[in-house]
Amino acid sequence: MSKVYLLDSTLRDGAQSVGISFSVQDKLKIARILDELQVDYIEAGNPGSNPKDMEFFERLREHPLRHSRVTAFGATRKKNTPVEQDANLRSLLAAGTDCVCIFGKSWDVHVTDILRAELSENLSMIRDTVRYMKEKGKEVVYDAEHFFDGYRANPDYALATLQAAYDSGADCLCLCDTNGGSFPDFVQSVTALVKERFPVAIGIHAHDDAGMAAANSVLAVEAGATHVQGTLAGFGERCGNANLSTVLANLQLKLKYDCVPAEALERLTSTVHEVADISNISVGKNMPYVGANAFAHKGGMHVDGVMKNSLTFEHVSPSAVGNSRRVMMSEVAGRSAILEKVKGFYPEIKKDSEEATKIIDMVKHMEHQGYQFEGAESSFELEVRKLLGTRPKFFELQMLSVVDEQQPETHKKPSFATIKVLVCDQLEITAAEGIGPVNAIDAALRKALEVFYPEIGEIRLTDYKVRVLDSESATAAKVRVLIESTDGHEYWTTVGVAVDIMQASTHALMDSIEYKLLKSQAKAEIVSSRTETA
Repeated sequence: MSKVYLLDSTLRDGAQSVGISFSVQDKLKIARILDELQVDYIEAGNPGSNPKDMEFFERLREHPLRHSRVTAFGATRKKNTPVEQDANLRSLLAAGTDCVCIFGKSWDVHVTDILRAELSENLSMIRDTVRYMKEKGKEVVYDAEHFFDGYRANPDYALATLQAAYDSGADCLCLCDTNGGSFPDFVQSVTALVKERFPVAIGIHAHDDAGMAAANSVLAVEAGATHVQGTLAGFGERCGNANLSTVLANLQLKLKYDCVPAEALERLTSTVHEVADISNISVGKNMPYVGANAFAHKGGMHVDGVMKNSLTFEHVSPSAVGNSRRVMMSEVAGRSAILEKVKGFYPEIKKDSEEATKIIDMVKHMEHQGYQFEGAESSFELEVRKLLGTRPKFFELQMLSVVDEQQPETHKKPSFATIKVLVCDQLEITAAEGIGPVNAIDAALRKALEVFYPEIGEIRLTDYKVRVLDSESATAAKVRVLIESTDGHEYWTTVGVAVDIMQASTHALMDSIEYKLLKSQAKAEIVSSRTETA
């Protein structure tokens, strides 16, 4: 298999995404995660731009990575400035990385209108900088910024900028679609032309403004590029960078290129979610390969087909990227789909058994009431266990009271929830304040139950949705509440339905807590069993 080298820019280009602000500790955690994935290069920031990036490089020098090459990023020297006197280049050297990524202008309009420099001076800036870094013993990746736009406007000059970097010893010429507006056929043909002209490694750096970044990256590789830049979850300026998880999976699983070890690829889904969690950004559910819906099946015909032969409705095995198949619960899922879901936690179920009939009837009845188990499989499991008599009774809510107040001076509306719960024949009464009634109920439940179940403290609510089911009934209408939760490792969704929004929310909140306790109990039993066996 041909090797394709991956450069992940989550810590540099990804940090430019709206809503992301990495601390030094965040960057160190992400660098370790990417190192475990065994990407070849981690572009870790511009040491000349801020003290935080310089501190990051210093800390990495103290505790080096095992697999990935840390890469510092910076611009060519300033116009009319000797390389030895350029402050940014001195910072690049101070970062102490073996590899540097130097970006320079390839589009003539950027040279004349942005740099306000002569075209010939820009070529000198590229030559001088690359040569200087090579003399200092660095591996140099030259990022030809705006290359495809530059080639479209003035192909001779765009190629001359590459020639300047090549003549000065650049180890890789990376072609950047910085505005993200190029189409795959153009990227492929231009990359092939560059590959034929320059006997050196060619790279691709694509942005997703036209939704083409992954396709542009793959076709650039097909045209001869052996170096691909992107961000693991697609974070980046504006619409983001090429989603490296998508590109990696496509190259390795579909086109048989060698990118990362197979065992690392099998952890791709969890790796992407870890990076997203640290970034405080949600992974899109429809993201290829690693999203929650990537291998989700809802239609009865689809579910029946994938159960008989997974190739019929799955283009790759979910396990190849560490994901898993999801069978959605709904009125169109069919008997086979519902029972397949039950087998995940009750493998003894038989298709024609009395239990199966009861479960199907329960689903139909509850969905008629307004419940939606599609995307709320955790509540589905709890309801089935209740029907089968295998649902543990962790606690019982005996009383709930919620009071809203308005503070005239601040116009804030704090809420206070008082609850009484019974746990193992012991009553616990407590109260908590929250921003709104649902937040207060959540806080009160946690406060009461953490006394008995400390693991509840790991739960974090990540999404809360309310839908009115019968708008014609006005204020008497039923509402459906969906709550997504995580413990930092797994995500689960629960549902509650009632005329009262607080009652529906309380039901969904209690299901979320019970599901966490159920899974914690199951893990503890597995550990205990293994210990006894040992």
